[in-house]
Amino acid sequence: MDRPVIGVVGGGQLARMMAPPATELGLDLRVLATSADECAVAAVHRFELGDHRDLDALRRFAADVDVLTFDHEHVPTEHLRTLIAEGVAVHPGPDALVHAQDKLVMRAAVDRLGLPNPAWAAVDDVDALVAFGETTGWPVILKTPRGGYDGKGVRVIEDADAARAAADWFSDSSGAGGPLLAEQKVPFSRELSALLARTPSGAIASWPVVESIQVAGVCDEVIAPAPGLDPAVAAAATDAAQRLAAELGVTGVLAVELFETPGVGPGFAVNELAMRPHNSGHWTMDGSVTGQFEQHLRAVLDLPLGATDVVGAAAVMKNVLGGANPDLFAVYPQVMADAPAVKVHTYGKGVRPGRKIGHVNVVAPTAADLPAVREAAEEAARTLADGPTGDRDSRADAVTAGGAR
Repeated sequence: MDRPVIGVVGGGQLARMMAPPATELGLDLRVLATSADECAVAAVHRFELGDHRDLDALRRFAADVDVLTFDHEHVPTEHLRTLIAEGVAVHPGPDALVHAQDKLVMRAAVDRLGLPNPAWAAVDDVDALVAFGETTGWPVILKTPRGGYDGKGVRVIEDADAARAAADWFSDSSGAGGPLLAEQKVPFSRELSALLARTPSGAIASWPVVESIQVAGVCDEVIAPAPGLDPAVAAAATDAAQRLAAELGVTGVLAVELFETPGVGPGFAVNELAMRPHNSGHWTMDGSVTGQFEQHLRAVLDLPLGATDVVGAAAVMKNVLGGANPDLFAVYPQVMADAPAVKVHTYGKGVRPGRKIGHVNVVAPTAADLPAVREAAEEAARTLADGPTGDRDSRADAVTAGGAR
C-alpha cells in the first residue's frame, strides 16, 4: 500500500502526539529533530536530525514526504517559499504561518479584517513606548514580536519610569532586534480559545470555544466548552476564528487565543494565534469525537474533517508540570486507582521544575459532574508532578522558577 508520508518539522510533544492517530490511519509520520533525545523521536519509525533554520536540512527531509507540517512556528518563511517553489506541499504555508510567527504582522491582519483588537503600535525606542502609554493609558504590555511563548517575551510596563527601565529590550543585545510590540492592557474576565482545522480545499471544522486558565503565563487548565459563555459571544468568537483561517489561508489546526471582555465590543478581543495543535486543544484527545492531532493530519492531507462534538457534557484538561516527583511511572498505580476515568498523557521528557511533561484529561458525563471532574484532574496532575505527599503550591512555584518548555 502506498501510504501518505507526512513530515513534521520539530521533535517536541506536539509531533509526538501526532504519532498515535497517524498509526491508526495507516500514515507514515516522520520527524525532523534537532536531537535524538527530543521526545517525538521515540514515537516514530523514522526521524532525521537537522536544524529547522537550515534550508539544506529542510530540503533533505522534504525530499520524500507528501506533506510538510510543523511542531512549532519557527521555520524561516523564506525557506518555506523556496521549498514550495521546488514542489513541496507545505501546510500551513508561509503566507499564513508568518501571522503566528510575528505578532506585529498578526495585529495588522486582525485590524485589516475588522476583528476586535487591543490598541497596539510598533515601538522602536523608549520614547515611542512612553508616547504609546501616555496615549492609551498605563499600564501597557510590551512584547517581543517573535519567539515568545508561555509568558516569555512579555513584560507589563506600569508607567513611564518602567518604560525607561525597559530600554534594554530595544537593544540588539537583548535578542529582540527591530521594533517591539506595545499593546493596550486589556481588562478581561478570563481567557478563551477558539480552535478549528481547515483543509487546503477550504473546509473548516470548529470545536467549542473553551476557557483557558493561566498560571504565571502558562496554560494550567482548560474547560470545554467554556462554562457560562454567552452563546452569542461563542458564536462570534468561532466566526472570527473561521474568518482568520479563511482570509489568512491557514491549513491544519488553528488556535485563536482570546480575552473575554464582557460588555465591550462582541465580548472578546484577539490575543494571539497558533497554527498547529495547541495546548488549549489537548482536551480533544479524549473529550471530542475527533482529537486535534488526528484532525491536523486529516487537514494537511486535504481529507474530510472529523466531527468535533464533545463526547460528554464537558471535558477538562490539566497540564502536568515538573515538580518534586522524578518518576512519573511510580505514581501511575495511585493515579489510575484513585480516578479510573482520568486519561494520562506524558511526553517522554525528563522532569525539570516547571517543564511541561504531560497532561491529564477527564470527561464530565453531565454538567453536574464538572466540579468533581476538575477536582479529579487537579489531584491526578498534582500526584504526577509531586508524588503522593507533594505540596499543591509547588506546581505554581515551579512555573515561576523554571518556565514551561
